[in-house]
Amino acid sequence: MAPERIELPPKYYLEYFQYLLTFVQKKYQHILNESEQQFLSQFDALTEDEQCLYIRFVNRTGSFFRVEKLKYAEIENIPAVLNSLIIKNFVEPLGIKHLQYAYEVLDIFNKTELIFLAKMLNLPTKGKSSLKKEEVLDWLLEVGDWEEILFLLDEKDFSKIHAIEHSVVKVCFEEEVQLLKFLFFGTRHGDMSEFVTRDLGYQNYEKYDEDKMVAYFQTRQEVEDKLKVSLAREDFYVMQETKVDYLEIYNWFMDWAETHGKELSEIAIPTFERFTLKVGAYLEKIKALDEALIVFRLTEQSPSRERQVRILDKLKNKEEAKALCEVILAEPQNADEHFFAEDYLNRLEAQLQKKKSKKAITQHLHGSESITIDLVWKRQVEMGVIDYYERQYKKATFTENHLWRSLFGLLFWDIIFDTETLSIHHPLQRSPSDLFKPTFFEKRKEKIEERLQMLEDIDATSIYIYNIFFEKYGITNPLVDWYGGLFPLIQTVLEKLSSEQVSAIMLEMARNLRENIRGFPDLFMWDDGEYCFIEVKSPTDSLSNQQLYWQRFFEKINVHSKVLRVAWEKPNLDEFL
Repeated sequence: MAPERIELPPKYYLEYFQYLLTFVQKKYQHILNESEQQFLSQFDALTEDEQCLYIRFVNRTGSFFRVEKLKYAEIENIPAVLNSLIIKNFVEPLGIKHLQYAYEVLDIFNKTELIFLAKMLNLPTKGKSSLKKEEVLDWLLEVGDWEEILFLLDEKDFSKIHAIEHSVVKVCFEEEVQLLKFLFFGTRHGDMSEFVTRDLGYQNYEKYDEDKMVAYFQTRQEVEDKLKVSLAREDFYVMQETKVDYLEIYNWFMDWAETHGKELSEIAIPTFERFTLKVGAYLEKIKALDEALIVFRLTEQSPSRERQVRILDKLKNKEEAKALCEVILAEPQNADEHFFAEDYLNRLEAQLQKKKSKKAITQHLHGSESITIDLVWKRQVEMGVIDYYERQYKKATFTENHLWRSLFGLLFWDIIFDTETLSIHHPLQRSPSDLFKPTFFEKRKEKIEERLQMLEDIDATSIYIYNIFFEKYGITNPLVDWYGGLFPLIQTVLEKLSSEQVSAIMLEMARNLRENIRGFPDLFMWDDGEYCFIEVKSPTDSLSNQQLYWQRFFEKINVHSKVLRVAWEKPNLDEFL
């Protein structure tokens, strides 16, 4: 039987927007400024249809809208409602003051309409039909007169709506609405459609007591700092897309960092560091190495230090590269940093001795076990290895990262989503805001260690995870991959490994969840007696640093694990003779 189709009420988006405004007022009243308070008051005074049409505007992309395109069955007499919004200053007609938005205004028309507009301006349009829309738009902006364009856009021949005086309008209070949404979601990526996916059943979220949710931002400065970093990062992406000269981008970024980057609130620093890495990576990619090095030096966030070493090496500054590698090895942030620095220093030493050096991952891979399987499995190498073991009457299945991530997510579910950690800020959160931050383990260390003691009783652990699995099934948790065979697989692993081994793996993950939820072996193989976790490598595949990290860690705690190289069985030509 097909699941019952869920239908949202006609004005569902009004309910969502009103909820967001109420929530923000409740949690952030102390940091809202006068213009935001004014918007909230004036919006509340609008009629229901006026609120609905305004929300339709702000939920769409862009600032300018064509009146004849406004068609919403749930809103009666749209022209009258629109006129009222103009009178109340929630929408404004297109005018001379919008010259700075000329590109955005014309972009709401298609190429045919732009050429028609050019003809009305008596501009030569021969050959323009073969151009791309963007080229036509650029040409029109260059040769057209803005005042004439404005006049023509309001001509009745161009507008299909006669009950409204203007054909193009701009939404107002954009900054205020943007800020209110930013407060609710805590990010520029938040979207009102998340309410829809929840209510249609496409996304199920953990339920929280709303009174226990805490504001993501504590001060106005925190809000403005994180928002300005996010907006600057978006400006950078636009500059890349529009092919702005790299030196102009570099100078812009360095000026921005000098002006804004030094005194950012703590909450905005991670966003700034990711922004910095993006700029550095862009400059390195286009071979602006000196500029990339300067940018990467603004942060130590991985992979900044690795990129610096690589650039220094290309610039023939090996002594500084060596010194930085020694700093990395003393306190690596992750496996990639550790093995990169180790390999680089080994390579320098080998060069002095005029010897060849191999990367740690290459040495481990070449020293690993090898098997031969049929070439038919070339595009499904892991399935071929599973078949190889099943022919030996052993069981084998895919595990990779999802097994360990899911075990972690189920075992610590309530600890992960604990509202006492002050990391739950709104009801549409897929995960706590500190899930992949260093503070995650710091805040939960005592409770995690206490929960791990339960592993000493395998029956109690199995019952606990069984109950969590079926109670929470389908609820969004970025660590858990929901499928029917997950619980039996976890049960088998708990039976094969000791409680000390499982505890050690869980703790290692918790200490650096961002990095250590990846790199686990591809397969789990077992029978009544033995078991082994297996990292499968085809002849063209290589081992990653994080995979080697877990191979070494498993060896350290005596968990059976290995890298298995696969060779292809050569066809027997005699069969074809």
